[in-house]
Amino acid sequence: MIDSIVRLLQIDPWPPQPGLLFWLALTLVGAALLGGAVHRLLGLPRVLGYGAVGMGFASLGFGSTDAVLSGTDRLVIDLAMGLLMFELGSRVSLRWLRVNNALLVASAAESLLGFGAAFAVLRHAGLDFDVALAGTPVLGASAGALIGRVAAETRANGQVTERMIVLGALNTLYAVLLSRLMIGGLYVGRQDDWAQGIVLPLYAFGGAAALAVLLSLLVGWVLRRFDLRDENSVLLLLGLLLLTITLARALNLSTLLVPLLAGVCLRNLSERPCIWPRHFGTAGAAPVLMLFVLIGASWSSAALHAAGWTAALVLLGRLVAKGVALLGLAHLSGIDARQGVALTLTQTPVAATTLVLLADLQTTHPQVAAQLAPIALAALAMMALLGPVLVHLGLRLAKELK
Repeated sequence: MIDSIVRLLQIDPWPPQPGLLFWLALTLVGAALLGGAVHRLLGLPRVLGYGAVGMGFASLGFGSTDAVLSGTDRLVIDLAMGLLMFELGSRVSLRWLRVNNALLVASAAESLLGFGAAFAVLRHAGLDFDVALAGTPVLGASAGALIGRVAAETRANGQVTERMIVLGALNTLYAVLLSRLMIGGLYVGRQDDWAQGIVLPLYAFGGAAALAVLLSLLVGWVLRRFDLRDENSVLLLLGLLLLTITLARALNLSTLLVPLLAGVCLRNLSERPCIWPRHFGTAGAAPVLMLFVLIGASWSSAALHAAGWTAALVLLGRLVAKGVALLGLAHLSGIDARQGVALTLTQTPVAATTLVLLADLQTTHPQVAAQLAPIALAALAMMALLGPVLVHLGLRLAKELK
């Protein structure tokens, strides 16, 4: 009888086979509901709920077992990270860094010590020197996208919030540049290919800077000519950003570095203050939600069993190293010890930047990435839920939440 009804209604195939769009819609609904519940009932950032949905997928066996990002997953991550990096960069004031040199020193110190801690743990775990060196920026990078998202969602404002944004942006910049240098170094050390070892990092830096300046000029022109209260103008702005990210992907440039530098250029070269309209955040909400779902799903039980202790040591080493730098330089940079502790907590998590840098390494040196993947994925698993809580806790300790 059922078969007759199916033929009458021309339902083909039977039983129905849900495609990608169905699972995407279901993920959006589930993550939005859980994120809203977490925010409403617990007062925590919505990204915690998004990550929990991803971890649920991973616990069912759909998590990542390697560093390969391809197809739809990589596209979503690149688009979402482009939006978040651009907004993060647009909040970095170079004038403030010139006035407060101690903040720049603190940024360099916490990044250097964080990278050093990651390298030391990787070497202690038995990885070769060049593999540990390549993993240093991957596991030493701060969660810039997470930091920016939590700050925007909670409408945090104050000394710690502004320093958190600047430190997160600068650490991401250092990590991407160091990662490209390490990739070039692997070409020299493992393949004796000096041409790629020298040309590729130079191209990565120069190409990203050129494309970033172009994007900042175009966005500055839009800001001067159009009213961003109009939805169509916002779509133009969003289209320019997405077009640039797509071009960066096509030219093998960093999809983290280009929008980050573009945001910094726009903030410091534009005559008008860069205040993002409400529609801009709304348009980017879906890919950002999917980004944190994918980050939450980027782990497997096998990775946790294989490298859980090493990942925990890396995270602990990062916490101690960053704490030493930020607390030691707190007074010089204009904050007290309590604010220094709060700032340290916000810089502790790892998230999307780590995954993207690992995927880039997988593309060029898969054997090296394969040794680092279990450690990085285990660290991501540990921070998928803890990361947003640490950032929120830091802002609460600083008394800057609204």
